[in-house]
Amino acid sequence: MYPARAPDPMDAPGEAATLPWTTAHSVALQLPSMRLLDFSRAVEGQPLLVCAPYALHRAKIADLAPGHSLMEALQAAGIARLYLTDWLSAAPEMRYFSIDTYLSDLNVAVDTIGPPVDLAGLCQGGWLSLLYAARFPGKVRRLVLAGSPVDISVPSDLSRMVASLPPQGFEALVRQGDGIISGKHMLQVWSAPLSTFDVESALQRRLDGKSEDARALLDCFTRWNRDTLDLPGTYYLEVTDWIFRRNRIATGDFVALGSKVDLATVKLPVFLLAAENDIVVPADQAFATLRLLGTPPAWLQCATEPCSHLGLFMGCRALAGPWRRIARWLQSDLGETAGERSRICA
Repeated sequence: MYPARAPDPMDAPGEAATLPWTTAHSVALQLPSMRLLDFSRAVEGQPLLVCAPYALHRAKIADLAPGHSLMEALQAAGIARLYLTDWLSAAPEMRYFSIDTYLSDLNVAVDTIGPPVDLAGLCQGGWLSLLYAARFPGKVRRLVLAGSPVDISVPSDLSRMVASLPPQGFEALVRQGDGIISGKHMLQVWSAPLSTFDVESALQRRLDGKSEDARALLDCFTRWNRDTLDLPGTYYLEVTDWIFRRNRIATGDFVALGSKVDLATVKLPVFLLAAENDIVVPADQAFATLRLLGTPPAWLQCATEPCSHLGLFMGCRALAGPWRRIARWLQSDLGETAGERSRICA
């Protein structure tokens, strides 16, 4: 069975009733854009911050159910200090929040944890993590990018869809929502209805309708999928235009908190994970990031998993396979002495 965890008192009204968290945690920090969730089991050790995507679904993409929780898997693989960004659904007063707002709050979260941190970005949490690592190189020790869109010159269904629509259409959506983009509306526009086969692909397991466990897991996934996030209009327009239309991160034209980002200056160890059957971020697009980085080849790692996009974050085989490998990589010795890190990051 997939037992419901006790409701989190910090959950938004009605959220806990929609889908409880799976893995025990505490709230380490409350910010205007997010809650920093602490899944740690120790007070000492190298911290890992998982940066959830701020796009459509809640951060429970990383903690869906037993056997389908990235946070649970990372704990089991020996990551003792573990954190997650739980991005908040946009309220009217957040309508002008920008990418810089989220970078600023991510910086506050990292300072609260205590840098340098290891940073693992999931999907669109990946480009945010990469921007952060480029902007604050001394605060990130190692970087994981899982199914992350960065170089949109390698196309995907998502980038083609954005390119096919005029910017005025996105601006009209923002005006229609009084500065807020509705998550429920985005789900209808951007995401096709998911069949049982799609859910099985995401979870990497069969869902026999006769099994009580399978019915409970299918219900858990369904509730997660419909529990969407609203986005600030300013942030939404920046993402669609700067990242998915103009490709500013890859071309070196992105300004993050007043500083132009050059990915060639990112020289820390990086692990890239991609899904073989990903129509959101195809493997070629995910791995195109490699050629943009200044990381020495000995510090670059790549892996692919035969799954869909969502399978990277909640598939039982992905969690037991490549994510366990990532955990070992994070805990391995790459010869990063303090002096060597200072030289490489200079």
